[in-house]
Amino acid sequence: RRRGEELNAAIFEATLAELAEVGYSRLAMERVAARAGASKMSLYRRWPNRAELLIAALQHQDREPELAPDTGRLRDDVLAFLRRAAALLDGVFGEAVRGLMAETLIDPDRTASARAGALMARDRVMREILDRAAARGEISPAAVTPQLVGLAPALVDHHFLIYGAPIPDDVLTGIVDGVLLPLLTHAWGAGDA
Repeated sequence: RRRGEELNAAIFEATLAELAEVGYSRLAMERVAARAGASKMSLYRRWPNRAELLIAALQHQDREPELAPDTGRLRDDVLAFLRRAAALLDGVFGEAVRGLMAETLIDPDRTASARAGALMARDRVMREILDRAAARGEISPAAVTPQLVGLAPALVDHHFLIYGAPIPDDVLTGIVDGVLLPLLTHAWGAGDA
């Protein structure tokens, strides 16, 4: 019998495979357990519901911490970051996000920690991009506010939730050129980026 990390890894792999095959709405603890060769009770002992199981499976994936793009230009850095986010949303990760967002509407407390962690990681990267642009003189340091740090990724999320994936590149460039850069530069008097 598998135990510990070996069992967890099999469960996480089964969770993501089941998600890819049937989607979040049909993701069931029973099918994940069967696919992983584990008992249903072993899943419920570790994760009381499918939302927490899916969050754990996503966190378990061997992904390096996301590095902020550094092209030397604010516009290019933000576009590179948004394109990476859009590519992630166009797959199993996007299916997980949609499902977890639906779960949030039903029970916001259940997914609060996952949302907080995802937003912190995303905001850390955007803040680094904006801080570097401020250090280069492309924008004023005063423009780096929590609202503007989270704005572009939130608009990508909004588009994804309304229209799904893939997110067209013209949507991403529109967010950067038509919304974010004007707010960062003209509203704060820092000149053109």
